[in-house]
Amino acid sequence: MKRVTDLSQKIMKQLENLGLIVIALATVVAAGQEVGHIVMSYTVTVGDLLLMFIYLEVLSMVRHYIATGTMPVRYPLYIGIVAMTRHIVLDMKDLAPMQVLAFSSATLMLALAILVVRYGHVKFPYPSGDDGSFKSNPDAIQK
Repeated sequence: MKRVTDLSQKIMKQLENLGLIVIALATVVAAGQEVGHIVMSYTVTVGDLLLMFIYLEVLSMVRHYIATGTMPVRYPLYIGIVAMTRHIVLDMKDLAPMQVLAFSSATLMLALAILVVRYGHVKFPYPSGDDGSFKSNPDAIQK
């Protein structure tokens, strides 16, 4: 049974790595297409720059996940903030005032979520063992 478990763990790790490689390559291709669009149109807009920041954040998230095996919730929140901002910037003319208010409020809520997460990590850090795994012993939590 242990051999089956070990084999399944190895297979899942390889599938995970393959998925991360696919995400990274797709992001690089999309960024390359965006650069090609910028070069062909001879113009750079704020929307183009914000999209490039989204691509960089995705690559940063993949790099962090490969390096540590964990993905902080902050990365998707950062991506969400940039995506919301990009949407507001690009579609400002077509959005009703209530929609602008809704997107702005959503962006503010994402920023507040990052503050809450950061505060939680500072105030209530995860205790970790020498192997980097989290301890499940509640008595080990530092206060």
